[in-house]
Amino acid sequence: MKTIVIVGGSLAGVRSAQALRTAGFGGRLVLLGEEDHRPYDRPPLSKAFLEGRQDEADLALLDDDDLADLDLDLRPGTRAESLDAAGGQVVLAGGAAVPADGVVVATGGTARRLPGTGGIEGVHTLRTLDDARALREDLGRNPRVVIIGAGFIGAEVASTCRALGLEVTVLDGLELPLAPALGATIARTCVDLHAEHGTTLHAGTAVAGLATSSTATGRRVTGVELGDGRTLPADVVLVGVGIVPNTAWLEGSGLKVDNGVVTDAGMVTDVPTVVAVGDVARWTRGAVSHRHEHWTSAGEQAAVAAGNLLAGTTTTTVAPTGYVWSEQYGRMLQLAGHPSRDDDVEVVHGAVADRRFVARYTDAAGTTTGLFAMAEPKMFARLRRSELPRPGRSA
Repeated sequence: MKTIVIVGGSLAGVRSAQALRTAGFGGRLVLLGEEDHRPYDRPPLSKAFLEGRQDEADLALLDDDDLADLDLDLRPGTRAESLDAAGGQVVLAGGAAVPADGVVVATGGTARRLPGTGGIEGVHTLRTLDDARALREDLGRNPRVVIIGAGFIGAEVASTCRALGLEVTVLDGLELPLAPALGATIARTCVDLHAEHGTTLHAGTAVAGLATSSTATGRRVTGVELGDGRTLPADVVLVGVGIVPNTAWLEGSGLKVDNGVVTDAGMVTDVPTVVAVGDVARWTRGAVSHRHEHWTSAGEQAAVAAGNLLAGTTTTTVAPTGYVWSEQYGRMLQLAGHPSRDDDVEVVHGAVADRRFVARYTDAAGTTTGLFAMAEPKMFARLRRSELPRPGRSA
């Protein structure tokens, strides 16, 4: 291969560029990013950046030295319009094309919005740097904040808002948020953090719509209407209900798309010269498909995809660690492995009541399937090494 084009200025795109060079690719390497910014790290957007403890320079994933070392043709503000896999090119908005012997799809996803809320002032999602800028500016007005969705993003923003001294309410449709991912025992402990830090949580609550008022420039949110007829006052609303994979540009490309770009377990699509990584990739092993929206997954997938792209076939497959972390109310939450909500949970270090502990998940056969820690990073790391050895790649 002479030229590889990476579409997506995400963490997955950056890790793919690094992995391709590490794997020995010496040809032309182009990275197209739709946003005007250079690639940046997303996790701080809901925490340190939103709170004002970090600035934009702290988020950068690549500096000038990195670009030189990678010999990377980085093109921010460049949107891919379509992929001509048969013709070996990526077509850009405006009609120009970039020749490509190989393509890495790393286009991530777009935050879901509530229907009919586009253009309403004070209503936010948090996916991009521009999103974070706008939300940070609104939080500076000392608003009443309502967050729709009690997943990690919603919980992190709630934590940040409380650190800023703001009144915060979190809404979630589940009776016990996070239970599908963490199981009831651990989910309850995480949910309890909200009340302990002054955040109001309404679980099992349906959102019917938004109340608004007219402004000089349009409409602004004034409240969140619930399914039971109540309206919660709100000056700022954050919608944190997941993402939609960015695959529309691949229509007609020949790639199979099904809630993400479908790949095999080596991140290779039906077109051997095209791989997909990160939030946009739905990889399949046997009859089970996965789409992991996690920071760690980007690097794990990129290393495998790069090797297989250069080999022209799947020689290695992804063996994900399942590692996820979150920072909430001054505590580090960590999860590794692949536990089921039906697994048994045992606290093996510390105490839940102290909000400092490590818990082990085990299946019916007594096999350790995962570990969860709250505010115990050192013990978590120690137990993870002994009980969940890093799987790495599979041949």
